[in-house]
Amino acid sequence: MLNEQAGMMRRKLLEVRHRDRKSLRDGYSRAVRRFEIASILAYAGVMTWLVSGLVPLASEYPWLMASAFMFGFVMADFVSGVVHWLADTWGSPDMPVIGQALIRPFREHHVDQKEITRHDFIETNGNNCFISIVPAICGALMPLTGALNLFVATTIFSVTLWVLFTNQFHKWAHLDDPPRWIRVLQRLNLVLPRDHHAVHHGAPFAKYYCITVGWMNEPLYRLRFFEILEWIISAATGSTPREDDIGAAAARAVLEETGSPIPSDRRTPEPRLEG
Repeated sequence: MLNEQAGMMRRKLLEVRHRDRKSLRDGYSRAVRRFEIASILAYAGVMTWLVSGLVPLASEYPWLMASAFMFGFVMADFVSGVVHWLADTWGSPDMPVIGQALIRPFREHHVDQKEITRHDFIETNGNNCFISIVPAICGALMPLTGALNLFVATTIFSVTLWVLFTNQFHKWAHLDDPPRWIRVLQRLNLVLPRDHHAVHHGAPFAKYYCITVGWMNEPLYRLRFFEILEWIISAATGSTPREDDIGAAAARAVLEETGSPIPSDRRTPEPRLEG
């Protein structure tokens, strides 16, 4: 409750202006649904191909593959943060293909946090399957000769497996009353904990992006990892982070808090109010 109240106060101070909730929900079209189903089927086929090459080697290299699998779990958390940051910070739901399929769900989530709890398996996990297909193909094509190749292929399998479950863990973090076994996993920090993820939902939604388990959030925040990336991109392109998500005024206010790298003559002008 305190986190929600703080988030509401922060929104008011920043004059956060999200896109219309209904228009974002309407963006989930039949075409997007078909895209997600196709992505899940393709993902299942590619992952079966990848794991069929790894399983026969498990008895010969148990510790190598176990360590790669664990490393992949941590890397999946990092990957989830990078994808989440990209979808929250740059681009627009109006972009072709990735706008409706990948960016729109993140923008809708900031408008209605509970919407994800109403998604079925396909809507929850379809876009994660899509982004995992190419890495999984690369892993399946890798010759499993030598310890290094085997380690990399197993890591790719682990990352793409846990990325599949990332939105499921994310969904659980927004349930009002999750099943007891999920609460146990959350308390043990083996899946994304609810209170930990609530930090991200304080306006302007600019930290704690990792949503598989959340282990990488604090290190990346301390290193100012995403903030530095935003500075580099903004300085190079003149684009304002989160402008499409929270509105131009709020996005500029956030940028000014850390010092804007964008020259004043390249910034988006303040919108004029009629009347």
